[in-house]
Amino acid sequence: MDNQINAQEQTEDLRLKVEAILFITGRFMLPEEFLPYCHNISVQEIKTALEELKKYYDSKQAALEIFNENDKWKLGLKRSFNYLTSTLISDAELDRPTQETLAVIAYKQPMTQSEVIKIRGNKSYDHISKLKELDFIVSEKFGRTRLLKLTQKFFDYFDIPDTNLKQEFQKIEGKVLESLEKEAKKILGEENTKEASELKKEEQNA
Repeated sequence: MDNQINAQEQTEDLRLKVEAILFITGRFMLPEEFLPYCHNISVQEIKTALEELKKYYDSKQAALEIFNENDKWKLGLKRSFNYLTSTLISDAELDRPTQETLAVIAYKQPMTQSEVIKIRGNKSYDHISKLKELDFIVSEKFGRTRLLKLTQKFFDYFDIPDTNLKQEFQKIEGKVLESLEKEAKKILGEENTKEASELKKEEQNA
């Protein structure tokens, strides 16, 4: 009887520890990544604790839930509350033009800075600086320009698994590319408007 109680306590302690790790890291984690923080625990025990934790959150009314994407686990805001995140980001951090520049980079990444400028115009230099400042993208030297890539913070912040990124942005690409074409007319002239139109056709046929 005592052994059974001790086993239940150990299971509960592990579940709480796993929950704390997910809360502190705030990102998707493989079961193996928990091992340095859970001594003398197997990967299978970690998986069991994660599955039990998911069942626990699924059974209660809360704003948080446990996500499992290809055996990567995360404690995050329920998808039904994502609109709050988008509203807060829109109001507090990213204006609409910067959001659109980020959408283009995310959809095409890795993408050169010169390509972004060609599509989005010279104002996107400011957008890129803002996105780097917020740690949504990083840049590295690439010939005479720079190569732009998304950071882990982007995927964690927007709750988008990197495996589903293109599918997610396909949902909004029509609106974004339409906006790009209109901006091209105003900022870059007819030559770049033609490029934006060709880009739209390429993306629709991709």
